[in-house]
Amino acid sequence: MHPVLAMTVDPWIAALALLTVAVTVAMGFWSAGKSKSAGDFFVAGRSVSVGWNASAISGEYLSAASFMGVAGMVMLNGYDALWYPVCYACGYLFLLLFIAGPLRRFGAYTIPDFAEGRYDSPLFRKIAVCFVLFIGFFYTMPQMKGAGTTLAYIFPGLPYWAGVVVVGAVITLNVSLGGMKGITLVQAFQYWLKMFAIALPVFVLASVVGHYHEHLGANAAAGSPAVPAAAERKALPAKAPKDEQWIAPFGSLTTKAVDSAIKSAPSPEAKAELEAARRPYSLLYTYSLIIALVCGTAGLPHILVRFYTNPDGVAAKRTTMWVMILIGVFYVFPPVYGVLGRSLTPELYEAVGSKGTDKVVLELPTLLAGKDHPLLGSVLSGITCAGAFAAFMSTFSGLLVSMTGALAHDIYGRILRPQSTPEQRLKAFKWSAVLIGGLAIALGTQVEKPNINFLVGQAFAIAAASYFPLLFMSVWWRGMTMKGAASGMLGGGLAALAAITLTTLSDVYSVQSLADFWVAHPLLRILCEQPAIWAVPLSIGLMIVVSKATAAEVPADVRMKMLVLHAPESLGLKQEYIKEHEGLGH
Repeated sequence: MHPVLAMTVDPWIAALALLTVAVTVAMGFWSAGKSKSAGDFFVAGRSVSVGWNASAISGEYLSAASFMGVAGMVMLNGYDALWYPVCYACGYLFLLLFIAGPLRRFGAYTIPDFAEGRYDSPLFRKIAVCFVLFIGFFYTMPQMKGAGTTLAYIFPGLPYWAGVVVVGAVITLNVSLGGMKGITLVQAFQYWLKMFAIALPVFVLASVVGHYHEHLGANAAAGSPAVPAAAERKALPAKAPKDEQWIAPFGSLTTKAVDSAIKSAPSPEAKAELEAARRPYSLLYTYSLIIALVCGTAGLPHILVRFYTNPDGVAAKRTTMWVMILIGVFYVFPPVYGVLGRSLTPELYEAVGSKGTDKVVLELPTLLAGKDHPLLGSVLSGITCAGAFAAFMSTFSGLLVSMTGALAHDIYGRILRPQSTPEQRLKAFKWSAVLIGGLAIALGTQVEKPNINFLVGQAFAIAAASYFPLLFMSVWWRGMTMKGAASGMLGGGLAALAAITLTTLSDVYSVQSLADFWVAHPLLRILCEQPAIWAVPLSIGLMIVVSKATAAEVPADVRMKMLVLHAPESLGLKQEYIKEHEGLGH
């Protein structure tokens, strides 16, 4: 070990985190022996029970953004950051009511399968595949940010990129070994590990440094983060948020475009005008964020493909209900870390990137490592680090399976070599996993600066503007045509992708010309940074207008397809769109 690392690494923290990695890899190897057919790799043989699938989906969904990012944003932006966990959970209500059951009844391996089958269009499959990759890569970046942040905390002095490479390589190995069936058990285990790791330290911390209401009251009374009498007082840094930021409408815009514009205002009158405009701008961002998170949850390919692993549509709906319960319980705890962090770790405001507020969940337990509780502090910090590992590993696993399935099944097996054998497709799956994993690692090394949840919100916006309108309209409107669906998904999805890429590049690489433009046009900055408020209506509007204009091209068997999507299983109309792999590859 490097001498600098050897002097600063806490053995308990390192041991518990590495144990999580070892157990994950061991479970991956064990379950890989059970994955033999194409159906096992793509949809786990369609045999996952409600309980296992609900735990696996929850484990996959509760990413680094949930485990680390929510607490970090509550600490940085105040209670308005709670829109993130609230909307993360509410998105499953949309899934439960409108999409989960019909999607499973149709029967497929991937969402591009559904797109082709619903409209009898191989061309539409190619369009749909692109958005699996767009959404997936944007969503892998915050997971890699979580990996780099956690390893940099465990091994001080280790560069951020090293953590991204190590974790990315481990997960890529797991996915290439076992596919969907291989990671289902791992993700179910990781949900319960995360639940334990986020909950236990909260109760212990409260018994040592004071309960939640004490810290909340101290923060409100002081007008900025303050330390209650129960804990050691620290000098607050100049960058600590003021009370108005704690209660102000949400928006990274308040710390970017609008704040920059206010500081650069040419006159007191212009400054006062911008100050007055802050609240409507922030409210606009909040509404757009709500749309992105709620609709985006119902449009995430790596979550949607999970419903194909259920035996039938009834099981898919029951699974969704249990997922809402499981993630709802989890989201009680991260905000508590955010409030305690404002009191106990104000030094995090002075840092950026992997050293900033995103690591408050990891940092808080070390406060116990004082004179009386050194071992307890180390153990609790090790537990939260283990939970962080489980968070980004489980989500990245699901994303990798989704994107790998798009390459191996949709592009290779359906477009490039439709006559390939199941064995050839399994081989393509493994090589695709390595390729996608490598690209995800490369992208992850570039996003050390942005907040984790900021990156996640952008991925959700792209999903909300592309896949959500496609699925919702295709399932519930028989008048949709392929041209209408494609126009809406391309128009809304690509517009959101372009706007988000523009703001991300300006933040990550500090492009001065773009920064100056955002200062002069704060409203445009908001609409580009979080485009769901206009991109989702654009997508749905295009679908309706173009479908009406091409009404003669509605699929001839649309009535039968709508029956398959909506009729109860007891009528015997459920179909499996993908049949040629069933029973093969053994």
